[in-house]
Amino acid sequence: MLSEVPFGDTSKIINVFTNDGIKGIICKGAMNVKSKNRVASMKLTLSNFNIYDKEDKLSILGSSDTINNFPHIRKDITLISYASYLNDLIYQTLKQVQNDKYYAEIYELFKNALIKIDEGINPMVITNILEVKLLTYLGVGLNLTSCTLCGNKKEIVTLSSERGGLICKNCYKGERLMPLSIIKIINMYYLVDIKSISKLSLKDEYIKEINSFLSNYYDDYTGLYLKSKNFLKTIEQL
Repeated sequence: MLSEVPFGDTSKIINVFTNDGIKGIICKGAMNVKSKNRVASMKLTLSNFNIYDKEDKLSILGSSDTINNFPHIRKDITLISYASYLNDLIYQTLKQVQNDKYYAEIYELFKNALIKIDEGINPMVITNILEVKLLTYLGVGLNLTSCTLCGNKKEIVTLSSERGGLICKNCYKGERLMPLSIIKIINMYYLVDIKSISKLSLKDEYIKEINSFLSNYYDDYTGLYLKSKNFLKTIEQL
């Protein structure tokens, strides 16, 4: 579930992310502490919903089953901050996706990212991996295969946020040099299957530099300004 708004005293309307996109559902009485649908309809919960569809109207929730409410995330303010940011990022990404064939792909990325964070995998790394993958759907993907200026695949010297990709020796104009080892990690982020990650062995300075690079890139190219991102930055600095 991506978002919710109150509907009467004990009901609410939720926006649920499914393989087919975002679906609005009325959850009658779900805010009541005794409701069987209370937990399943909470934000950042993976659930099965049995709903009654109505033409040109919001669907109505009948029954539900909670698959995963990510208990470890809910106990940690830092993990909650990462998960909330990813929730908002996914929501905004879906608003910009033009082809509904991508919904299922984005759904799997988001689900697996939350699962890995809940399992204890470094939340900054998982967040950055998802950020790299979402750039393609946002239409501002990084050029990680050749020089973004001339197309040269050899003598790559850096990755430039301002240029939107790799820079070769011939096109280099004094941009900040990024170690090739970090560039390889970012490329790995793009290629790796989040579901397959079981452990990570990355230097802290590399993780932080990649996070800073992606933060700047998102600010420069996506036009997304999320309050949850600002709060996450505050948490990261503590």
